[in-house]
Amino acid sequence: MMLTEVEAALARIRQVTHHTPVMTSRTVNALTGGEVFLKCENFQRVGAFKFRGAYNAISQLSPVERRRGVIAHSSGNHAQAVALAAFLLGVKATIVMPENSSPIKMQATQGYGATIVLCGNSAADREKRTTELIEEHGYTLIHPYNDFRVIYGAGTAAYELIKEVGPLDWIFAPVGGGGLLSGTAIATKGLCPDANVIGVEPKNADDAYRSFKEGIIIPSENPRTIADGLRTSLGSNTFKIIREKVDDIITVSEKQILVAMRILWERMKLVVEPSGAVSMAGLLYGGLPLDEQKIGVIISGGNIDLNDFFTHLEKQIQDL
Repeated sequence: MMLTEVEAALARIRQVTHHTPVMTSRTVNALTGGEVFLKCENFQRVGAFKFRGAYNAISQLSPVERRRGVIAHSSGNHAQAVALAAFLLGVKATIVMPENSSPIKMQATQGYGATIVLCGNSAADREKRTTELIEEHGYTLIHPYNDFRVIYGAGTAAYELIKEVGPLDWIFAPVGGGGLLSGTAIATKGLCPDANVIGVEPKNADDAYRSFKEGIIIPSENPRTIADGLRTSLGSNTFKIIREKVDDIITVSEKQILVAMRILWERMKLVVEPSGAVSMAGLLYGGLPLDEQKIGVIISGGNIDLNDFFTHLEKQIQDL
């Protein structure tokens, strides 16, 4: 759990990932009283930070593992990230996806060359089918968040942010399975040890918050939140890092997530998905002492299904 591992990951991925922009807003500064810097991973390849960890993990496979191929279970951004990273590295990828996955994300995953295997909609269904395929074909699992190689890759976003803008007083990152928050904490505490690292989670999926407070992993049970990328439970590795390096986890309501999305869309012209806006919601509604503080926010992704929006516009055109 060393900063050097994040630096090594950045060296591996630097030539293929986007060095995503850091953006500021006078409106956001006025709302918070601080100086806010947003690391916009919605501009990353596949539209999310996940590509960093997937590429870092797959690039370290042995020749034998590469020949056998990789497997992942995901309904969204990790699926696309593994598919693209595997394609770029010449590795066969199989993605186990729930039947209720977004058609847009399934199409994108297939478009990157991966084979999709459908399963039931529960986490247990995903893991069971994945285990069966590993036993049958010898695939290497690229776990969405509990793999240290994925964690270190995710941490490169915060590393880039701090190297660009200098030491921070606070940094906010969303938390679901904890890969991004863990990597963010390793990078941040390594570069500016006095910074406050804050995880943000939907109140309707607050298992990480409760786990952090209780000191044991409390699994997620049927979470209902628009932040679909944050419905997963913490992993053993991510929980250990979070307990050691994260200062606090706070929760936000569904309405607060929508307000944060709207500010990002309207004020900053940033297309951000609900999971990606959760960190912004924590910044705005966390009630933390941010006056005259230097603040980083990880905007984790921008993959949102815009079909309903464009269908609405098409209907308006028909009425003209």
